[in-house]
Amino acid sequence: MTNSYQVRYAASPSEVKTYDTDRLREAFLIQKLLEPAALNWVYSHFDRYMVGGAVPVESPLKLEAIDPLKAAYFLERRELGVVNVGGKGSVSVDGQEFHLAYKEALYVGRGSKEVLFHSGHTDNPAKFYLNSTPAHHSFPVKKISWEDAEIMEMGDSATANARSIRKLIVHGTVDTCQLQMGMTELKAGSVWNTMPAHVHDRRMEVYFYFEVPEDQAVCHFMGQPEETRHLWMKNNEAVISPPWSIHAGSGTSNYGFIWGMAGENLDYGDMDFCKITELK
Repeated sequence: MTNSYQVRYAASPSEVKTYDTDRLREAFLIQKLLEPAALNWVYSHFDRYMVGGAVPVESPLKLEAIDPLKAAYFLERRELGVVNVGGKGSVSVDGQEFHLAYKEALYVGRGSKEVLFHSGHTDNPAKFYLNSTPAHHSFPVKKISWEDAEIMEMGDSATANARSIRKLIVHGTVDTCQLQMGMTELKAGSVWNTMPAHVHDRRMEVYFYFEVPEDQAVCHFMGQPEETRHLWMKNNEAVISPPWSIHAGSGTSNYGFIWGMAGENLDYGDMDFCKITELK
C-alpha cells in the first residue's frame, strides 16, 4: 500500500496574476489521484480542505492520519466524503460495511477511527474520490444512493450548458459540519458547466472532472472575474478553487464533475454571480 500526500499553500489574487502556466498548474491542478493500490492526498491551506483518492485492488486500503494533521487517527478532528467513480466497492467504518456502486456516496463523521476501502473485483476495482474538512462535531455515517440525491436541472441546450446537478452530501440530505459534495453531469451536446460563473467568498471549492473521454479535455476557468486564467484538464483530475475565484469549465465533449465545498456556511445558494459579458 502506498499512502502519500502533498501540501498546497494558499495564494492571493495579486500573486496569481503573475503565474505562468507551469506555476498555475503546480498551485491548483491535482493529478494522479486515482492510482492502483494507493491512497493519495493533497492538503490545501484553503480552509484546510483535503482532496484524495483510494483505489484498493488485491487488499483493502486503510485511512491513516498524515503528518500535517498531527492527529492520532485521520478523523479525530475531521469529516469525510466519499464518492465511488469506479467498480463496485465498499467502505468499512469501525466494523460497519457500506457498499457503494458507481456514483454512490458516503459521509463519515468525526471520531470514526478505522476506515477501510475495499474493491469488489480486482479486474474492475472501486475508485474512491475523497474530500475531507475540519469538523467540530460528530455526525452519523450515512450512505447516499443514486436515488437519495436531490436533483436540479439547470441550463439550456441553446447555450450549451444543459446539465443535471445531484446534491449528494448537502445540508438537508446529510448532517455535516461544513463539507458539501455533489455531482454535475452535462447533457449530450452541452459543454459549459457553472455558467454564468460565480464566486462565493465565504467558501472554497474543488472540482474533480471525470467521464472525460481519453482523447478529449476540459478547459477550466479560474481567477477573479476581471482577471481570469485557464487550465486544460484530463480525466480524473481535480482543481482547487480559492474563495475569490470563479470556477467554470468547457469541454471538447460532454463530461461530469464532482464538486466539493467548505467554509463559513452550508447555504448552497450563497453565490455572487458574474455577468458573462463582464468576464475578462
